[in-house]
Amino acid sequence: MCRLRVTILTGRTIDQGCEKELGKTSKEYIESVSILEMNGEDMKKLGVKDGERVKVTTEFGSIVLVAKKSLRIRSPGSAFIPYGPWANFIMGSDTDGTGMPLLKGVSAQIEPTDEEVSTIRDLIRSIKLR
Repeated sequence: MCRLRVTILTGRTIDQGCEKELGKTSKEYIESVSILEMNGEDMKKLGVKDGERVKVTTEFGSIVLVAKKSLRIRSPGSAFIPYGPWANFIMGSDTDGTGMPLLKGVSAQIEPTDEEVSTIRDLIRSIKLR
């Protein structure tokens, strides 16, 4: 199976901001934040198409997201996840005394998967088990 090492960046998006007004359990919000925006070249290397699922693994955890071809990610080797429960799950919580966790520059491995995207309930349940 093909795997790719990338640097994860997180941040706000217009979709994430608008859809959270519908509620963070709404289908629209979940679909807007459970994605991984990727460079088109990286998607080809990985053998995934827009809308297919990928597993993202960091030293902090592993999640399944929907891969989306991004016009913003111009350089191979970087990927973007909108702020939300899925990003938080794999970014870690240490703040190094700043009060703000590291939300950019985390190394991750990405691989294609047939697994389903975790629900918010599944994420919470797995946090309880840690």
